[in-house]
Order: sequence, then C-alpha cells, then structure tokens
Amino acid sequence: MGADAKTAMKVEMTDAAAKRIARILSGEPSKTAMRVSVEGGGCSGFSYKFDLVDVRNDDDVAIEKDGATVLIDDLSLVYMGGSVIDFVDDLMGQSFQIRNPNAVASCGCGTSFSI
Repeated sequence: MGADAKTAMKVEMTDAAAKRIARILSGEPSKTAMRVSVEGGGCSGFSYKFDLVDVRNDDDVAIEKDGATVLIDDLSLVYMGGSVIDFVDDLMGQSFQIRNPNAVASCGCGTSFSI
C-alpha cells in the first residue's frame, strides 16, 4: 500500500485514548504499543481485537500521540480507515471504542460491526 493510500485511510486517536494507552503501557514495561486489529466474527460480522505487543511488523501503521502508540496492520486498516479510537469512562463502564464511518451496523457492546 502506497503512502497516499495510507494517508487516505488515516485512523485517529483521541486524547482520552492516548492517555489511557500510555497509562496501560507504563504498567507493562515489556510492551511498547497497543495493537488494534479487525477479525472475522462477533455478533455483527467483524470484531475489534486489542493486544499489548512489543513488536512492530513491517506492514503496521503506527499512530503515536502523547506517549501512546497504536499499531494497525494493512489488512485491518482497510476496514478501519477514517476511524477514531476513543476511551470512554461513563456510567456504563470504561472501554475503548472505535467510531468507524465504514460500519453500517454495530452491536450493543461496541466491539463488533458490519460493513
């Protein structure tokens, strides 16, 4: 994927998400980033997966903000282009949420979607 295509499929991270990711990584000295990926499955067809990792792959796009790094592989980026990664702390609980403009439906838990 060329640089122009990666720019067009940019994913952003809110300040709240960056702060939470940096805090999580500070407690995991062997990990350097949070990987967000898209997998088949979930109640709406696709689901997001969050992992702490210590390796950056050649096809990863890195999103860095305020000491936090999120890695997304090329394949997942196809489904996540234009998305915003957020961290929400409200009466329903604390969670990472992805606002994905490509999703036409999502589940109540916010971790799966369909295109």
